[in-house]
Amino acid sequence: MQYALLLLLLLCPVLMTQAQTKGQQEEVVITSQKKQKTRVSTSEQGVLQVNVAPADARKFKAAGQVSYADFGAKADGKTDAMDAIAATHAYANQHGLRVKATDGAQYYIGGQQRTAVIQTDTDFGTASFIIDDTDVQNRNASVFTVSSGLQPFKLENIKTLKRNQQKIEANLPGPCLITVTNAHVKQYIRYGLNQNNGTSQTDIFVVDQSGKVDMDAPIIWDFDQITDLTALPIDEKPLKITGGIFTTIANKAESKYTYYSRNIAIKRSNVLVDGLRHHIKGEGDHGAPYGGFLNISQCAYVTVQNTILTGHRTYQTIGAAGKPVSMGSYDLSVNRALNVSFINCSQTNDINDGKYWGILGSNFCKNLLYDNCTFSRFDAHMGVANATIRNSTLGHMGINAIGSGVLTIENSTIRGRSFVNLRSDYGSTWQGELIIRDCVFVPAGGRPTSASLISGSYSGQHDFGYTCYMPERITIENLRIDDSQHPEGYQGPALFTNFNPKMTDATYQEKYPYVLTKEVALKNVTIASGKSLRVSDNPYMFKAVQINTQP
Repeated sequence: MQYALLLLLLLCPVLMTQAQTKGQQEEVVITSQKKQKTRVSTSEQGVLQVNVAPADARKFKAAGQVSYADFGAKADGKTDAMDAIAATHAYANQHGLRVKATDGAQYYIGGQQRTAVIQTDTDFGTASFIIDDTDVQNRNASVFTVSSGLQPFKLENIKTLKRNQQKIEANLPGPCLITVTNAHVKQYIRYGLNQNNGTSQTDIFVVDQSGKVDMDAPIIWDFDQITDLTALPIDEKPLKITGGIFTTIANKAESKYTYYSRNIAIKRSNVLVDGLRHHIKGEGDHGAPYGGFLNISQCAYVTVQNTILTGHRTYQTIGAAGKPVSMGSYDLSVNRALNVSFINCSQTNDINDGKYWGILGSNFCKNLLYDNCTFSRFDAHMGVANATIRNSTLGHMGINAIGSGVLTIENSTIRGRSFVNLRSDYGSTWQGELIIRDCVFVPAGGRPTSASLISGSYSGQHDFGYTCYMPERITIENLRIDDSQHPEGYQGPALFTNFNPKMTDATYQEKYPYVLTKEVALKNVTIASGKSLRVSDNPYMFKAVQINTQP
């Protein structure tokens, strides 16, 4: 997905702003002429033309902020205010002014292709924004893009990288976010109904001015070749986005993988989102999926707190294997991002209601955090390096993850089908450690089921583009398994599900061997059914796992 970017070019006395969206251009031309009123208009070519009266310019500068009303936005919830909103932010970006929406106002945003670019602190307050997706010109164009005024640049002299390398040889203007790609190597070669041919080997990490790598988010792959290496300077000053009540009127498009990006796209590092609300109206029996109302990508150090979101309805489509599949639609999406935290966040609909898809999807991330969140799901598709879930409750889709480092779940209640599902479509791999501490597991949300803590599937016959691992060490302390609602003939919860039913003796040969868990440490595991914790329905596969049990 591509999102609108704002490039400010000063052409005295005219400021022209260009936003690139899916190969098309949006422009904002700002002038300051001796007229009595500030006006916003649109040319035949779609260029947004803004004239700011000198008296207004002096007033804005003295106040240190501008509002959408200053640029003619009507707050009646019916008249399209998007031109005025985009003009407000363009002017604020040019002059370093804060943007403050009028409390209680209702702004209607229609389907035209126009993106408001946020580069200064913005307080949406108690204003409401109605985003109408029933007739959209460009589904790939974000409504808001939070971007940096700093420009990315290429690093040409670095030819290889090594896993856990501590420094790169580069002279940098300051701390930078580094994205590296080797197009000659394919990884995450997906298996199953949504199968694909994989993605280019990718990594993302932060370095300081001298090129020293932040080892809290280390390089996780060896790169024998590099086809692209880009550095994006990190803004040192935090940018704050507060408040706002957003309502999406859902699209009515065909249910296929044509994701809508009518969202707030965050592509700047060091951003705080606080107190935002997002609602969804008008979902019917079909619709195209969404790629995250909050879409966080190509950045680091982003915190979303005190925010309420909404899960989208689950629709059916035909997957890559030509068979029906449930189609993911997200209200949170995090891609190629580091150190992203969700604190004290929840969703408007029932986290245990299977009509609604899991709220988060992520790819190529490091150091993701849920703290005091109530969500239907945590999900890392194409890998996460280090993730923490604490003080939280997760609903029917539970915890789904592949990746590396340490996966920590503390003081949380998990209501998924398993406690942790290692995604089988990406090899059920976690190269590192799993820690479960002070938690409650309610299998399948209390519905009768044969419970297992760690689920996944691995045949050993598919090449995912990397060696697949189970967590080398699993530590479980103070876990209560509420399996009181269990089926007839239930034998008790299993530590591992049956990852490979065909592997029952030494005659089974894995073409791509699975590296199994070495050690499990158990302490104070209580089980409501009174049954004992079993290793697996497939004891042969896990016969070499060392189980250490403490009272």
